[in-house]
Amino acid sequence: MTSHAPQPDPVPLSAFVGGRAHPPAPLAAPGPQDLGEPAEVAPPAPAESLNAAATEEPAAGEAATGGGGLPARPGAYPSGSDGGGEVEWAGQGSGVAQGAQDTDGQGAQDAEEHVIEAADPRDFADDSGPQYEDEDFEDLEEAGALLAPAAGAAEAARSAAAGSAPASRTPASPAEAGQAPVASSPELPSPVPDSVLPPLESFEDRFTDRELTWMDFNARVLEQAEDRDLPLLERAWFLSIFSSNLDEFYMVRVAGLMRRIKAGITPVRASGLDAHQVLAQVTARAKELTARQVALFQEDVRPALAEHGIEILMWDQLGSEQQERLARYFRHHIFPVLTPLAVDPSHPFPYISGLSLNLAVILRNPRSGKEHFARIKVPDSLPRLVTVPGRELDASNKEAGTAFIPIEVVIGEHLDHLFPGMDILEHHFFRVTRNENLEVEEDDAENLLTAMERELERRRFGASVRLEVEDTISPFTRRYLARSLGLREDDVFALPAPLDLRCLNELHDLDIPALRYPRFVPVTAAGLAAYESSTSPDIFAAMREHDVLLHHPYDSFSTSVQELVAQAAADPQVLAIKQTLYRTSGDSPIIDALIDAAEAGKQVVAVVEIKARFDEEANISWARKLERAGVHVVYGMVGLKIHCKLLLVVREEGDGLRRYCHVGTGNYHPRTARGYEDLGLLTTDRDVAQDLTTLFNQLSGYAPRARFRRLLVAPRSLRDGLVEHIDKEIANKRSGLPAWIRIKVNSIIDETVIDALYRASRAGVPVDVVVRGICGIRAGVPGLSENIRVRSILGRFLEHSRVYAFANGGDTALYIGSADLMHRNLDRRVEALVRITDPAMLAQLEELVTRCVSDEVSSWHLNSDGTWTRHVSGEDGSRLEDVQDSLMARARSRVKGRR
Repeated sequence: MTSHAPQPDPVPLSAFVGGRAHPPAPLAAPGPQDLGEPAEVAPPAPAESLNAAATEEPAAGEAATGGGGLPARPGAYPSGSDGGGEVEWAGQGSGVAQGAQDTDGQGAQDAEEHVIEAADPRDFADDSGPQYEDEDFEDLEEAGALLAPAAGAAEAARSAAAGSAPASRTPASPAEAGQAPVASSPELPSPVPDSVLPPLESFEDRFTDRELTWMDFNARVLEQAEDRDLPLLERAWFLSIFSSNLDEFYMVRVAGLMRRIKAGITPVRASGLDAHQVLAQVTARAKELTARQVALFQEDVRPALAEHGIEILMWDQLGSEQQERLARYFRHHIFPVLTPLAVDPSHPFPYISGLSLNLAVILRNPRSGKEHFARIKVPDSLPRLVTVPGRELDASNKEAGTAFIPIEVVIGEHLDHLFPGMDILEHHFFRVTRNENLEVEEDDAENLLTAMERELERRRFGASVRLEVEDTISPFTRRYLARSLGLREDDVFALPAPLDLRCLNELHDLDIPALRYPRFVPVTAAGLAAYESSTSPDIFAAMREHDVLLHHPYDSFSTSVQELVAQAAADPQVLAIKQTLYRTSGDSPIIDALIDAAEAGKQVVAVVEIKARFDEEANISWARKLERAGVHVVYGMVGLKIHCKLLLVVREEGDGLRRYCHVGTGNYHPRTARGYEDLGLLTTDRDVAQDLTTLFNQLSGYAPRARFRRLLVAPRSLRDGLVEHIDKEIANKRSGLPAWIRIKVNSIIDETVIDALYRASRAGVPVDVVVRGICGIRAGVPGLSENIRVRSILGRFLEHSRVYAFANGGDTALYIGSADLMHRNLDRRVEALVRITDPAMLAQLEELVTRCVSDEVSSWHLNSDGTWTRHVSGEDGSRLEDVQDSLMARARSRVKGRR
């Protein structure tokens, strides 16, 4: 029988964030600290330089620790170690300590008097960092509480020196947080603003609203669909992505706005707008973009598909034989699944599930003459697009094309089967979007996993936030639906059929190479194998020789990260595997490898984030599977999401234990790794290994005094570490040293970092930002951001990597990792950036970001008025370089060069 180790208590929030955090289970009436006042804490420990070699010995005056600064708990007995500081503890969990030895005859009394309680985060606070006020209500809900505003002394001093008001969301400095600060030269002058320039706070519109800039991002997705130079099925695919993006935006962000308005919580945001104003602008923009999407499909993409033999037909466009065959298909495959729901005094208006497609049917009883309403749900279990009989895709003649008909059209033509004896007066298609944001009150959750499972059951009953209806719907039916769902007229989107263009994703799967991107096969990373081979490379041997930089999907995920986990699971010399898992698939080879490793007797720890949005249920399912196999599963922690991408393998070798590490920017998800652009570092570097050991100990146990050498870790020190690098660039610029900043992220919205970049720009430091999605920074604004360039790249692959590079006086400081510049990433997620030190890797990553902002590359440019302009052609009219195409070509040429 497989034994299961008891689960540790969730790591307290203050193990990462300085200062007070709400206890998971209040044991007494709330005191002042529960109302937002800072708790009394011990003074901060002396800071160390990030470049100084931190000792692995316990500091003088501290309790004995495991590796990485894990304090020994009274009464705990170490049962083993992997050589890297991991210790298993007896008596973990809540309730009476398990396995206690009755050595003095007082065992029964001890069991009654000594109880292992839920940790109070204040017991672990060894610094005095502030709490943060945040307008990002989604993130506040993730945290489980509204946190009171406070300003840290370090940022206040920095803001005063720069002539600006302290930000309302200011973290503690690394020194205050017990974290080694970025090394700086005290001889260099402090950044002092040019007295001619107005103060930063005088630029009241210097922050773009998060929701509105997200709408700009989805508009860029739509522009991809409008690009006639792209393969036709790819354009249809971008139309599908636009719809999927907008659905999730309404389910989370717009739902949050509406809930805030209903609760009367509408403070002015950093953008200068309140929730009412943002919702009005979002609604107007969403309707504008949706109308543009529909027109593009109906007037351009759909006719173009038809020219290539790919048709989406209506019932009256079919021949009689095709109609008869589809009628038989309806009777045998669709009709048995359908359930008509009547609405009358004995049948209240039915619950309409979110994102489901439905038919609203108006009926009349011929005997009584009374009219009735009924609803039919289109089953999700059947294909949305039904192949028209006789128009199937011919594998030997793909140019002949194929034809489809939406399933809801087939249902609508056979309503007499569902309502025999009734007159069908009219029927219309409609679709409802609901609030599907989870609201787990983590501070009161005795068991985070149980709370999440309970909340998932409630998710489908969220309030309605949007109603999409067929534009031919009668005014009565439209008003009736909106009133029954509790929506305003502004929340109704009238669109031509077919509704929900996510169905175009089914067309993207058609095997018609001429209408799709050319096939690309990722190659094995250059640092792992000298040539392509059917034999897997020896990952351990390659990593012992040198560090390896991975760039997915150009470098294969399966022959690198996935293969590392597989080889570790099968290698008898491997003692332990530790991995964070934010998103993956239940049938992932990585999950299978972890299970194999656990069943082989290895120590396997999987830190699973069960709060990963829209993947919560799937994550719980495969985490349970891991647990049953004997894997030590750590289910996140109260108040924080674990978003870092880390893998640690401990292997016994001839000269002792060696730790093999992977730090990445993307999830351990084999499928998305083929479509997401991400970076990863494979290394055996001792500093990185010790950092990962320390961080894993924080995630699974208690290590409040942890120190890191090459990592910046959120929420403790990542924001301050980046801001100190920015401030150092300002100082270097004024001293005549090389100074520049290059950043590549998915999103940038954090006001503290944006203001720091504005200060750098005003000091003459060139700042280049490559951002895929949300962008709250302004570019090219006189007196504010003349030296800031912002570019956005969307393409075949989803740009997902994060790179932070600084000139550092000629000695480049560059980090890659999991964190975007958002409130949630910097304050309420565990994130990690690793510093790259290899000169060749530094050159490669510098060149990547520099290339992305080049005017020779196809991209969107952010204008000074906040609008975006797409640049696809040069002055001579030629197509600009597609950076993703260039990287694919480079990968292919690398394979040819190995032969």
